[in-house]
Amino acid sequence: MNKIYPSAVAALQGIMADGQLIAVGGFGLCGIPEALIAALRDMGTQNLTAISNNAGVDDFGLGLLLQTRQIKKMISSYVGENKEFERQYLAGELALEFTPQGTLAEKLRAGGSGIPAFFTKTGVGTLVAEGKETREFDGEVYIMERALLPDVSLVKAWRADKSGNLQFRYTARNFNPAVAMAGKICVVEVEEIVETGSMHPDSVHLPGIYVHRIVLNATPEKRIEKRTMTEKAGV
Repeated sequence: MNKIYPSAVAALQGIMADGQLIAVGGFGLCGIPEALIAALRDMGTQNLTAISNNAGVDDFGLGLLLQTRQIKKMISSYVGENKEFERQYLAGELALEFTPQGTLAEKLRAGGSGIPAFFTKTGVGTLVAEGKETREFDGEVYIMERALLPDVSLVKAWRADKSGNLQFRYTARNFNPAVAMAGKICVVEVEEIVETGSMHPDSVHLPGIYVHRIVLNATPEKRIEKRTMTEKAGV
């Protein structure tokens, strides 16, 4: 089975539809599938609910889909760097399901592991717990969180072999593996594609069973979210 597609647009054709639940990997601007996001923008798919740790910035990452109003709802844990997100949310134009960061990661991992729900103490006694089932274990109250099962997951990895086995680098490993596991269909953008069997087994962070389509983006932009410089003493 050939999983490699010639472009990001080709990799998304036939699987994207209005009103879908999608999950997008990344942590800040690190490890985001920028070519796939741009292709989704160009396709014009509407009324999406997007699961992502963050919402990018105004003109990059998921910020591109917010600019074009293709996202109707975000399920996120951190959205503080996107002014357009803030404007749409405060104006009532965008729905938001705020989710604690660890809970969001576990909701995706649980979805990919076939676990429909789990109990956690995170959020007990706060707005996060409103409307959710609670249960007591060993004298402590926990809330039940449902797993997330996106229709399509968009993922960024550093390297893939032709079978879809993935290797991530550094912070890109925070959310991308869980996002890949959870999706009913997983599309991965990578910087390098190698022959099956050429990756050392210890280098495989996610097995290819979770990956359906692969696209090469050998020269991603990799923006820095907040560039800070240390002044040299005496200068």
